[in-house]
Amino acid sequence: QEALSGFAEAAGTAFGSLVVSGRVVAATESWWRLGTPEAVLLPWLVGSLPPQAARDYPVYLPHGSPTVPHRLLTLTLLPGLELCLLCGPRPPLSQLDPQLLDRWWQPVLEPLRACVPLGPRALPAGFPLHMDILGLLLLHLELKRCLFTVEPSGDQEPSPEQRRRLLRSFYTLATATHFPPEPGSPEEKVEDAAQRTQVPRACYLVSGPEEPGTGWRLVALQSGPRRLLLLLSAQSPIHAMRGLATHTLHALTPLL
Repeated sequence: QEALSGFAEAAGTAFGSLVVSGRVVAATESWWRLGTPEAVLLPWLVGSLPPQAARDYPVYLPHGSPTVPHRLLTLTLLPGLELCLLCGPRPPLSQLDPQLLDRWWQPVLEPLRACVPLGPRALPAGFPLHMDILGLLLLHLELKRCLFTVEPSGDQEPSPEQRRRLLRSFYTLATATHFPPEPGSPEEKVEDAAQRTQVPRACYLVSGPEEPGTGWRLVALQSGPRRLLLLLSAQSPIHAMRGLATHTLHALTPLL
């Protein structure tokens, strides 16, 4: 944490994180305070891009800067472990030279190596998940942190890349149409409290034909500050999805 904060300050930004397999394993306080769309979509973006030693990528922030792009700088510290900085016009990528990287990261090389095996599963070894779950995204709206994986039942279709795309699209749909704004946002302040109570606390979608044994199932459930999205196999019965989501959310609550 000290190395990350120090390196970000040396680079002239307050927003820095370490990402393993599209998942934030450490971040500066300012990064954790990003709005939920940014906090979810930025690591997903990094995890979906092909491996590269360094990147300078323009990004629009749905809450923070929807019309003016920021720059997402990424540097591969170890295979599978990327340093991410959210910046304005400066610094140029060339300023982040190997000497600066060595100064901050060489002393913590062993802790960095320990981050990599956390891997894409994101859950403790042996954590019980229902066999129908192909992917999940758990958001804590107050902490602005999330946990996601597309690795359960990895030998089944769809592929991890397809699972990530399905969850990303469902997250966008569910957030925009089925759930209230984040607490304290301008939209919520002007929204009538009675209207908010009518917003569904759960929703589902079948991707493909809604026939027995066809179409991936997606279900979202919100309880308090936690919102859970699940991608389920085509064999999962629709009538049981809410119960499965509720049980899974209870099991995951100690983790986030």
